[in-house]
Amino acid sequence: MPGCSAGLLIYRLRESGPEVFLVHPGGPFWAHRDEHAWSLPKGEYTAEEEPLDAACREFREETGFDVPAGIPVELKPLRQPRGKVISAWALEGDVDATALCSNLFSMEWPPKSGRQAQFPEVDRGEWFGLVQARIKITPGQAGFLQQLEALLNAGRSGRNHAGQQD
Repeated sequence: MPGCSAGLLIYRLRESGPEVFLVHPGGPFWAHRDEHAWSLPKGEYTAEEEPLDAACREFREETGFDVPAGIPVELKPLRQPRGKVISAWALEGDVDATALCSNLFSMEWPPKSGRQAQFPEVDRGEWFGLVQARIKITPGQAGFLQQLEALLNAGRSGRNHAGQQD
């Protein structure tokens, strides 16, 4: 049965436009994949855990960073091709992508060798502008970028050219 995941879409505003923080999955299966392989930091949760709490926990586990201060904005959950539902929250903040420190997972590697190897759950994180992020992010999560862009555009529409509230 497909599970549920929750994650945070951390973004920052730059003169060149908004940037989002995405992570690349660790382990041998993802080592040579780049386009459509990145994700927002996220992970599974059970019915006993609140989705936003799970999103914050997963962010800390996968990145080693504290969750940025601020008010998370809930995005519409997205059903993935295999049935899993991802809930996500947009949160403005900033982290040093070069300081990422992910937790580890174990798996048999090489396959059928009987040996266990450890790999980081996330091997790196980067900031991407929205155009590049659409190329990097897994197709099932691209809708979160669209939702963020709509949110940011709606926020701008309430301001005049001088940045003052209308």
